Amino acid sequence: MNVPLFIARRYLFARKSHNVINIISAISAAGMAIGTAALILILSIYNGFEGLVKDNLGGVDPDYVVAPSKGKVFIPEGPVFDSLYADGRIAGISSILEDNVFVSYASHQGIARAKGVDAVFEEESPFREKIVDGEFLLHKGFMPTAVVGAGLASKMEVNPAFVSRLEIYFPDREKNISLSNPSASLESIALRPAGIFSVNTQIDDELMILPIESMRELLGYEKEISSLEIRLSDSLTAKESKKLRKDLEKAFGPGFKVLDSVRQHESLYRMMKYEKAAIFLILIFIIIIISFNVFGSLSMLIIEKKEDIGTLRSLGAKDSTVKGIFILEGWMITLLGLAVGLAVGAGLALLQQKFSLIKMPGDYFGTAYPVVLKWTDIALTAIVVAIIGYVIALLPAIRRSQEDD
Repeated sequence: MNVPLFIARRYLFARKSHNVINIISAISAAGMAIGTAALILILSIYNGFEGLVKDNLGGVDPDYVVAPSKGKVFIPEGPVFDSLYADGRIAGISSILEDNVFVSYASHQGIARAKGVDAVFEEESPFREKIVDGEFLLHKGFMPTAVVGAGLASKMEVNPAFVSRLEIYFPDREKNISLSNPSASLESIALRPAGIFSVNTQIDDELMILPIESMRELLGYEKEISSLEIRLSDSLTAKESKKLRKDLEKAFGPGFKVLDSVRQHESLYRMMKYEKAAIFLILIFIIIIISFNVFGSLSMLIIEKKEDIGTLRSLGAKDSTVKGIFILEGWMITLLGLAVGLAVGAGLALLQQKFSLIKMPGDYFGTAYPVVLKWTDIALTAIVVAIIGYVIALLPAIRRSQEDD
């Protein structure tokens, strides 16, 4: 029989002579439970918002983007590029040429990210589902047209119903900029806006889409592109998708980079991870403060059980055995609160996930707070809180041992 564990369990659940120790122990366990439940809930909410952002971006983002590691453009020629079109795992490939440009519309001017796309993109683009005004149209007869993000259209008062044209400017790559006549150093094209799309704030505020031939005319290129956008077959599993990415990286070599959905928005996802880590650390710090109630409860219990300690030593109990009793009791208080907190936090998260009980104010993304419960968050929380509880339980036992010495 494990004597320290048996005695610690008796001390924890048996009625103590001083009711105040009962109260402090209960408060300690309740505090740990509340802190743990709050941690699980907040991490689950962060997971939910991360999922919403991924879904929102994933609706228009390609599965993979192939871009040069150095420089802006390349010519997609050679056996590696030819093999892409024969790969059954790939459903579609689009050639893209994009850069930042200066745009003028009526009396408004601004900077935009112009994305020149080919006929494949025009035919299969998910932006068709994002049109809020006009239509997704990059050619009207033989005339090229453009579609504009809602934020950019709002700032420049772009209206597809008007006959005004978007005038797009870019510095001529073969000319030096003239200080006396800067406009002579610029190339320009004019396109009528055919539609306005809305995806999210970042994309809406900067992006406009136009035919790749118009973009090449503006930038002075013939065959060059800035990237290839690859969309995978719907039948591909996650494991097969990862294998394809590794195959592409190996085939293209160090001169190109293959970007998945996360790496296409690396700064955004990194920021979200940092925010989640920061809130986790803040709540862990709160749990550490709460756990000092365990320290107080255990210190008072050691004082109360002074006679019991003397009896145990008279019966031959070693100092390590006596110390282990109180360490285990303090840890059991933490583990009790941890178990209750995990159950409550996971239960509330699952209820919100299934029934959408708590609604968000306004109309941000949806009507209810998004919640995604992950076992990794539960495991991490359980490990960290258990370690904190054990360390806190060690302190009064060690201090008492030092006083006895």
